[in-house]
Amino acid sequence: MIAGSAPAGVDHGVVPTLAELIALRGVAFGRRPPRRARHGTSGPAPSPLRGRGMEYAESRGYTQGDDARHIDWRLTARSGRMHTKLFQAERQRLTLLVADTAPSLYFGTRVRFKSVQAARAGAVAAWAALRDGDRVAALRGSTREPLVPPAGGMRGVLRVLDALVRWYAAPPADDAGLAVALEHARRLLRPGSRLYVLADAGSIAEVPPAAWAALSQHHEVTVLLVEDRLERDPPTARLPFLVDGQRVEPDLGDPRQRQRWQAAFPGAVAAAVAALRARGVRADVLAADAPSHAWLPSSAGAGAWRA
Repeated sequence: MIAGSAPAGVDHGVVPTLAELIALRGVAFGRRPPRRARHGTSGPAPSPLRGRGMEYAESRGYTQGDDARHIDWRLTARSGRMHTKLFQAERQRLTLLVADTAPSLYFGTRVRFKSVQAARAGAVAAWAALRDGDRVAALRGSTREPLVPPAGGMRGVLRVLDALVRWYAAPPADDAGLAVALEHARRLLRPGSRLYVLADAGSIAEVPPAAWAALSQHHEVTVLLVEDRLERDPPTARLPFLVDGQRVEPDLGDPRQRQRWQAAFPGAVAAAVAALRARGVRADVLAADAPSHAWLPSSAGAGAWRA
């Protein structure tokens, strides 16, 4: 059911384990992303170091062979000697994972909890970042816990995986919401960064629409919406739940109650996908019992993203 082994006393699928997240390295490394540009046009795959950067570093005396297009004409005029501009190469790309830790994620009926699937999908994204040569970081909506700082290589990935295991073992008491997490992300990201958001559909409505538009304008943003099959297609029967210590038993055989259920769950997912895509954000729905790498573009066909 889940790759890797769990510590004694830990139920498979209820809490994520570091072993299973480490074991997902193989699926990320085995599925190369399609060679395409940011907006879907085929072409060379982007490199984390995008060649000669355009950030000015300094000027020095001109030497034979320097590119004439980079002559610093102002300094040349002031000094009376030819100078050329030097440019700093672009930094290694950053992949940032934002973890939604809303209580609604810590639930599941098939194979694993939604929270465990969120951790596993985040692990796939972290391993893909390592594969692509990116630095990787992670954060959640908290006013107390600092982010997992950006780092490259195996060290960076393992720190992120450790955080995902902690965050998705149980709902954090200080969860401040997805909007707070994305505000932290906005301050951290630089143009060209890659952002993955692991979320419940209900959390999307809490984020101002303008925030998504601002993020997608300068970054590659993907939102993975995790759902349980019961939410998508419940049986026509009474379903007992325990909510905040109280027993709730909606009768989904009643057309009115079923309609309310459809609006609260499948309807919320559809609304979230539509709202995100309208603002230039890639949105994919990942069932809790689906393969944790099913959202990768290469596993769905080049350029395909399923709703």
